[in-house]
Amino acid sequence: MEGQLTAAGIDPASVVAAEDLGGGTYNRAVRLRLADGRRLVLKIAPSASGLTYEHDLLATEAEYYRLASGPLPSVVGAGPGFLLMTEVPGEPWNRTPGTGPHLRAELGAIVARLHRTTGEGFGYLQDPLHPTWASAFTAMVDAILADAVRYGVRLPRPAAEIAHLVRRHEPLLELVTTPVLVHFDLWQGNILVQDGHVSGIVDAERAFWGDPVAEFVSLTLFHDLDEPLLAGYGRAGLDAPAGRRLTLYRVYLGLIMLAEMVPRKDTNADRERFVSAWLAENLDAAQRAI
Repeated sequence: MEGQLTAAGIDPASVVAAEDLGGGTYNRAVRLRLADGRRLVLKIAPSASGLTYEHDLLATEAEYYRLASGPLPSVVGAGPGFLLMTEVPGEPWNRTPGTGPHLRAELGAIVARLHRTTGEGFGYLQDPLHPTWASAFTAMVDAILADAVRYGVRLPRPAAEIAHLVRRHEPLLELVTTPVLVHFDLWQGNILVQDGHVSGIVDAERAFWGDPVAEFVSLTLFHDLDEPLLAGYGRAGLDAPAGRRLTLYRVYLGLIMLAEMVPRKDTNADRERFVSAWLAENLDAAQRAI
């Protein structure tokens, strides 16, 4: 940790308190309090990657915070395998009792603001970009399917069949022509709440340039879209093409959630069955939509 702090221009001797935050499933996060009163968070990448896209994720997270506009950390320093940033106030939403629909609307408005950031190509920030969303997304799906095969993951359908199903939706994906910066991990654990309001968005290491509709996968994880969120975002709902694309993005997240269990040595059989059933449900829905 001392080496990362020094590289970020922070004297390690100025740290008066350090606390492992825990709760993460990939990077290590440490809360730091400095002698001058500053509160920072240091994230350190694991020594080995897991899935194909899981490389240079902290560089992606740093870039997201530099590019996007919202209640986000500020980057203090970054380098190979680490990110030092300001601490955002608040507690994770999933640990905060008594929240209501007004927070969903507030969150929707914040996400709409985040989605004003657009780019020049599609795909993960840490990888070469694609000229179209269809080519980027099919490459992303191919990569996670290759990971699943490599790790011997039990999928509800053969990998080749899933890849073919996604490609049959390419005309639908071609409708997306503007690369929007998508967080893609906005479940409640990465949304901070303080004094009854959304105070922060964190853990943006899995961001990509893509279809903003993809954001609604984690925003409504395992649930249907809700009116307060959509109203805050500025939409009355999703039209049929957007709804079909949302199903594809749920398929993609389901593949990630299953595949990552093996390198993370997650042997929770109940979680595996639940995610597999959710993935199968969305594969069936994608099949019916053709």
